[in-house]
Amino acid sequence: MRRRRLLGLFGVAGAAPWAGLAAASPGFDVQDWNRQHAQPPVDWVDLQGGRWSLPSLKGRAVLLNFWASWCEPCRTEMPALQALADRERERLAVLAINLKETSEAIARFVHNTGLSLPVVRDVQGDIAKAWGIRIYPSTVLIDTEGRARSVVRGALDWAGPEGERLWQPLLQPQRARKR
Repeated sequence: MRRRRLLGLFGVAGAAPWAGLAAASPGFDVQDWNRQHAQPPVDWVDLQGGRWSLPSLKGRAVLLNFWASWCEPCRTEMPALQALADRERERLAVLAINLKETSEAIARFVHNTGLSLPVVRDVQGDIAKAWGIRIYPSTVLIDTEGRARSVVRGALDWAGPEGERLWQPLLQPQRARKR
């Protein structure tokens, strides 16, 4: 019940070009990034030892996907995230942030699915907490300047038209807001 109520609330936002999509698709909702709260830093090391930070990714849009292998919607959307990352690697970076699972559980999932996305292990849930993530999967959309623009809660086909309508605007410079 609470989920439906949230979907209805976010579907009428109207401020973002993708706001209407939330009402049309019950699997996810989109919320503008709350600019009242400071954007947490990104300074992480993935399971392969690669270091990730937003300054190093400047010029590329970034999707921070918060997931867990026990989460069925997370598992369902992961192939689409991988396909998108493979297809758009020059313009877009996709980082998979795993919530509180053991290295073994993550390695098993990665092996069984053929996942090659960079995976960051959120051992205690501190990364998710800092980004305000409480629903899985959730994906933070960050523009080419390193600014969080919105959060997508729930699963969708990131490699398809619905997903493209959400990440494509990240590639465009954000217009100054009128005061």
